[in-house]
Amino acid sequence: MLRVANVSAGYSGFQALFGVSLEVNAGESVAVIGPNGAGKTTLLRLISKLIESTQGEVFLEDKSLKAVPPYEVVARGIAHVPENRRLFPRLTAEENLRMGAFTSRHAYRQRLDQVYALFPRLKERRNQVAGTLSGGEQQMCAIGRALMSGPKLLLLDEPSAGLAPVVVQSIFELVRRICSEGYTVLIVEQNIRQVLKVVSRAYLLDAGRIVQSGSAAELLAAPEIQKAYLGL
Repeated sequence: MLRVANVSAGYSGFQALFGVSLEVNAGESVAVIGPNGAGKTTLLRLISKLIESTQGEVFLEDKSLKAVPPYEVVARGIAHVPENRRLFPRLTAEENLRMGAFTSRHAYRQRLDQVYALFPRLKERRNQVAGTLSGGEQQMCAIGRALMSGPKLLLLDEPSAGLAPVVVQSIFELVRRICSEGYTVLIVEQNIRQVLKVVSRAYLLDAGRIVQSGSAAELLAAPEIQKAYLGL
């Protein structure tokens, strides 16, 4: 579904990624883990064409995205849930969901029902202004908005960021449910212990380079990860 081939990228002369390569198969859930500042958000922004690479290419279903402008990425099948959610705060929860379906309005009602089945709490809050929702509810709304486009690939950027510990557990349970529904998911996350419990494979990104990869169980059990990132 996704192939990132030897990409490098950065901002204003600062290089954040150095020759990064990874793959995500259709129906698979994969995490990119690592410390703050490792380049995880930059990687997702590059995949969704919010920034351009200085080297390498990104392929979706074996088709290069090099010449694809950012506004066509959603139509190609990539939905990006950014860090800090980025909802339209003055619109209601349902109006935010409607914005997610702008490339496929014919399927709006069906997808709205699917999102409400996945997030019943969101249905209860559908007429509430998004800016007044709780942090967890806003994260549900942001993920639901992305699902409204019917994505082939869902990118999740730090879904647990800024949430209370009790809410974090529920968000990761929702991520687990999304993965079990058959969506192809690439998630970047600092909460390594939790995210490795809900994905099948993972890559460790450190200082802009992939330094380790394997099954989620392998990385969770790796002594160097336990020592450096899990405090064991």
